[in-house]
Amino acid sequence: MWAMVIKEVRQVRRDRRTLAMMIVMPIMLLVVFGYAASFDVSTIRVAFPDGVPDTANLPDVLEPVETSRSDPVDILRHGDADVVVVGDGTGLVASIDGSQLFTARAALQVFTSAAAQGVPITSEVLFNPELDTSAVLVPGLAGLVLLFVGSLITSLGVVRERQAGTLEQLAVMPLRPRDVFVGKIAPYFVVAAVDMVIVLVVGWLLFGVPFAGSVWLLALGAMLFLFVTLGAGVLISTVSENQGQAIQLAIMTLLPQVLLSGLIFPLESMAAGVRWIGYLLPLTYFNQIARGVMLRDAPFEAIALPFALLAGLGLAVFGLAVLRFRSDLAPSRAAALEPVA
Repeated sequence: MWAMVIKEVRQVRRDRRTLAMMIVMPIMLLVVFGYAASFDVSTIRVAFPDGVPDTANLPDVLEPVETSRSDPVDILRHGDADVVVVGDGTGLVASIDGSQLFTARAALQVFTSAAAQGVPITSEVLFNPELDTSAVLVPGLAGLVLLFVGSLITSLGVVRERQAGTLEQLAVMPLRPRDVFVGKIAPYFVVAAVDMVIVLVVGWLLFGVPFAGSVWLLALGAMLFLFVTLGAGVLISTVSENQGQAIQLAIMTLLPQVLLSGLIFPLESMAAGVRWIGYLLPLTYFNQIARGVMLRDAPFEAIALPFALLAGLGLAVFGLAVLRFRSDLAPSRAAALEPVA
């Protein structure tokens, strides 16, 4: 028995990826749930197009922001603020962006409390009047489907090709590396696109999730996001020797995106030391695009920054995946073409 224990310890010690997952994953979960797992919102951005009223005794949670726009709906649609406060002749009206679920709930509580204390203010929630959780989660779940198919399924498919010896057969065919690369990811691109459509249609039919914006704008954002996830999947496959290692690496990339992208916990509630990780994750920007388009009918200029950052991540990850795949295919081609003695 003691010999078996020593043998297993040595085997685990040699498997560095499994060892890293066993050590890194618990630490990462501890950090995430210790510093990021919070629904409390510490800052609510408030715009005052008419100027800050004298009667407004602003709580610390409210942060005034400047905007060049005057229409409350237009201000919220462009994401300039979370709340817009204007006067209506008899008091104040607070228009709240319902697409930011936890921020909207916190703002509604603040202004309801102010009204109870005698401040002449009424509140209205736009874009998600019922503050429905499914309306906020379904757009993010569509991105999660793309992430799952693009990263995990793609990496498993490519690694399976290598283990089965099919990659060597492709290497000796009159195909350029980029042709093989595109041919490998094209089916996953189609499957992921179909899955996303299914998720959005089911969300619309069963949960009443609105789709207020442009289908083409969301499709463009999804395509950019898919480039990142497919590139990540191929990249994982090039550094994995078998499907078990591919699953481990894929999970290590999936979990942070689920927890730190704003899909579940709002970025504003995370500690600054953890929040910056969320700004490096592609799912963060797809969430912003999907929620902006579907709930707020956000125009392109309102979500241009997430588009630009997603495109930059796509170029970096996809380009690195192409280079790694090409270098991974070259030895297989050389071995396949080597004459048999």
